[in-house]
Formats: sequence, structure tokens, C-alpha cells
Amino acid sequence: MVDGKGPLGEAFEVLADLDTLLKNPDAEAAFAARGVNISLALVAVEGLRAYLEGDKARAAEEFGTVAEEVSARLATSRELARDKPS
Repeated sequence: MVDGKGPLGEAFEVLADLDTLLKNPDAEAAFAARGVNISLALVAVEGLRAYLEGDKARAAEEFGTVAEEVSARLATSRELARDKPS
């Protein structure tokens, strides 16, 4: 993690604030109502943090997890919509 002020420090502060916001029960409920999984959002934030820290291997792993999960959930959603009687 980068300490201090300036653009790097500010970027990491924003990510920390985003973590805090996403862990707020009211925010979680609001996003859940839109079909957003907070756990996946937090993994995405962690991936961005890793990338900004220069840890590309960890970033790729985190972003890969998010991409796989979002794709799987989208496919399931499409299947359910297709199979739903009109």
C-alpha cells in the first residue's frame, strides 16, 4: 500500500472509502435490489487495489474471479428468463 498524500495516496483512500461504503448494510441492500452482489464488488475493488499497487498477478486473479462469476450469473439469469413462461 502507498502511504502519504498526492494522487497515489488519494487513490488508495478512495478505495478504502469504497470498501467502507460497500460494507454498509444500507448500501448492500440498495445494490442487492439492483442484482449486485457486494462480495463480488469487493473482490473487484481488491483487484483494482492490487493493480494500482503493481501486483498484476493478484489483480489478474481477482479480476478473473469477478469476470467468471458475473458471466456465470448472467448466463443463469438469461436461462431463467428464457425458460420463464410468457
